[in-house]
Amino acid sequence: MTAEGHLVFALASAIFAKRAELTPVLASADWWHLIPATLLTCLLPDIDHPKSLLGQRLKWISQPIARVFGHRGFTHSLLAVLAGILLLQMKLPASWLLPSDVFQAMVLGYLSHIVADMLTPAGVPLLWPCRWRFRIPLLNSQKGNQLERALCLVLVGYAVWFPAGSPLTPPPWAQHAVNSVRGTVNRLISPSGNQ
Repeated sequence: MTAEGHLVFALASAIFAKRAELTPVLASADWWHLIPATLLTCLLPDIDHPKSLLGQRLKWISQPIARVFGHRGFTHSLLAVLAGILLLQMKLPASWLLPSDVFQAMVLGYLSHIVADMLTPAGVPLLWPCRWRFRIPLLNSQKGNQLERALCLVLVGYAVWFPAGSPLTPPPWAQHAVNSVRGTVNRLISPSGNQ
């Protein structure tokens, strides 16, 4: 997917997350926090490609990552998402702490990139270092980016149209999985279990 596609897809994700009340924090998020924070991180997984928009500007980071992991390797995995969350949750000076809506929007932006790349035939290695590729190949890059642009704009339209305050009701197994992951992350962040 192109940088333009990732930016528009992230915008659609941010609007949808707020309107669908994906989390209580995102439901009450300030639009001026939500949109910029989501857009800030939506291109970050492509730091592993020196010719990407971000890779061209940060070659000193991009080239070593590309040599070690290759494109669509570690940075496109759930392990990278978890590492980023843990990094942002470390004990930092109080002046460096992010508001919770900014933090969740940054995670949303990163995840939107991974989901968008799953829509291409190449897919992503969600369970890296396992090489399995997860994909729902709706977009074919050989046909140009017109289909990509159209799909992303339709998603923005749908996100805007989606009835505000109509939370998605996940199946019980999904809610249980989210609660388990949340509990594990909380235990990793705060060994005493106090959060």
